[in-house]
Amino acid sequence: MRSRLIAWLRVILPLAALAILSTLFLLGRKPDPDAAIPYAEVDAQDLARDPRMTRPEFAAVTDGGAAVTLTAEQLRPGADDSGAAQGLRLTWRAAEGLAADLTAPTARVEDQVVHLSGGVRMTTSDGWAMTIPQIEGDLVGDSISGSGGLQGFAPLGRVRADSLEWTRGDDGQQHLRLNGDVRLLYQP
Repeated sequence: MRSRLIAWLRVILPLAALAILSTLFLLGRKPDPDAAIPYAEVDAQDLARDPRMTRPEFAAVTDGGAAVTLTAEQLRPGADDSGAAQGLRLTWRAAEGLAADLTAPTARVEDQVVHLSGGVRMTTSDGWAMTIPQIEGDLVGDSISGSGGLQGFAPLGRVRADSLEWTRGDDGQQHLRLNGDVRLLYQP
């Protein structure tokens, strides 16, 4: 008797499972073909007239061992193989741990030099926060230089200068040099 019951259950249970699954598929919602494929809301003609990339990223290591990362909101190719970037962020991390984060409205890259302009904001990991009209970052020479008048805050107080240089010294350490008419308003 028990073996007969098991034999019937072996037939009835799979058929019941098949009936339940079939009912689920038959009574389920119909697929909406428009909701299945997300479309980008982009003007294709505008992209064809004005080609650009959004959120490009470039990473490199300089000869001195600094890790450099460039990220832009948009990049438009130029006629002379140099692109113009908008909303650029440059992160420069030296091998010994000192770091600088730079943001600029516009930038371009020529050879191995990044030209930032339009009011560059530079903050360093050792407490400096500066604004300068333009900065050039040399990926081969492992240096950052800026000109046009600098204003900012240092760990000692407010600072103003004509230009700055952030280079690797003979001792292998990164050094920040302020040049020209340097003024420091000491704030303890």
